[in-house]
Amino acid sequence: MLLPIIMAGGSGSRLWPLSRQLNPKQFLALGGDHSSMLQATIARLQGLETALPRLICNEEHRFLAAEQLRRLGLEEANILLEPVGRNTAPAIALAALQAVADGEDPVLLVLAADHLIQHVESFHAAIETALPLASDGNLVTFGIVPSHAETGYGYIKQGAAVGEGGFSVASFVEKPDLATAECYVASGRFFWNSGMFMFRASRYLEELERFRPDILVACREALAGGSRDMHFTRVDAAAFSACPEDSIDCAVMEKTADAVMVPLNAGWSDVGSWSALWDVSTKDGDGNVFKGDVLGQATRNTFVHADSRMVATVGVEDFVVVETPDAVLVAHKDKVQDVKKIVERLKAEGRSEHISHREVHRPWGMYDSIDNGHRYQVKRITVKPGAKLSVQMHHHRAEHWIVVSGTAKVTNGDKTYLVTENQSTYIPIGQVHALENPGVIPLELIEVQSGSYLGEDDIVRFEDKYGRA
Repeated sequence: MLLPIIMAGGSGSRLWPLSRQLNPKQFLALGGDHSSMLQATIARLQGLETALPRLICNEEHRFLAAEQLRRLGLEEANILLEPVGRNTAPAIALAALQAVADGEDPVLLVLAADHLIQHVESFHAAIETALPLASDGNLVTFGIVPSHAETGYGYIKQGAAVGEGGFSVASFVEKPDLATAECYVASGRFFWNSGMFMFRASRYLEELERFRPDILVACREALAGGSRDMHFTRVDAAAFSACPEDSIDCAVMEKTADAVMVPLNAGWSDVGSWSALWDVSTKDGDGNVFKGDVLGQATRNTFVHADSRMVATVGVEDFVVVETPDAVLVAHKDKVQDVKKIVERLKAEGRSEHISHREVHRPWGMYDSIDNGHRYQVKRITVKPGAKLSVQMHHHRAEHWIVVSGTAKVTNGDKTYLVTENQSTYIPIGQVHALENPGVIPLELIEVQSGSYLGEDDIVRFEDKYGRA
């Protein structure tokens, strides 16, 4: 039976302003329905005989990932948390070490959480082709049958036939220029490098020990010094931070003598840019992709995403327009790779628009930063039934809470009391407090903060049911 390993790290900065540090593209619904890319990745495994998937993600995304798994009925799935990103070779090593530590040696199906695959049947067929090859000790990668000459992907050169439907890997090739890419496609022997793999856990660890023992040692120490918290596996932060950073391609696949490629022709895309998303989306008669409240006049071959208000375009062609409550992107489709440079500028200038949206998700619910100014900030807070915010205090701000709907159980110093609809309460600066929803419907309230400093780091937690204290 296959053990799916879903890699859900990465920031997806080329899809800003939708994709952000605290809510990157793998957690967004970009594929045309209401499922996130992570959820779609897991859903397309239906019909295959697999074990419960294991997820690898960044520590700061743990509750976002857990909530999306919960909505799929996968509360029991294990989530392996990386304190820092160290690329794919160490991430997969952690998953492989964890698998063999459980006393088994499963075949791992390593998938990225942010890929789009349109033809699930073809995807399943490629997996069935790869399974006996991986079971025999090969390290299988999936080569995408190219639809055009693409300069944004690495390529795999096909070698001799191996088994039923596989081929040895003659070489891995870095991203080519256009002329070289055209030659690759014309030859019929080159495939896009998908970043998806299949192999036995022990075989990957053997090859990693042969070629990058330093990575394996660091990952063993990180896992040995880790702990389990609910369905989260935490590794030792210091040990993993000391681990060398490398991709599985460079660390293992380009060096091993047992690399095998299985061709995949399934409408694949890594959705690496806004133009790539336009390519794979359903278009109207003018070649436009409109999402949200959009009015287009004399507009052609354009992607428009309206998140919170109506967006109108006039006389626009080959553009990307993405509107969110706190940022708007306007870019020519030929220049969307440079969106990453905007994110870099936001970081350099100390701005927050690359970190989070106005709406921020927490394990207890979410909040929306409605307004802010000098010495004040207004939030709309939603607390899920039965959820509770941490017992905390603030050094620099006071808070007023006005309940809009539901019932709030408030701890305010040494007092605990209920606040219902149209009622309010006040939390002074320095007061230890907590907020809980004891009801069966969501609690909605407006929070007005006032003080000299209103940053999210002015929180001292004393007790927290989600392990953040």
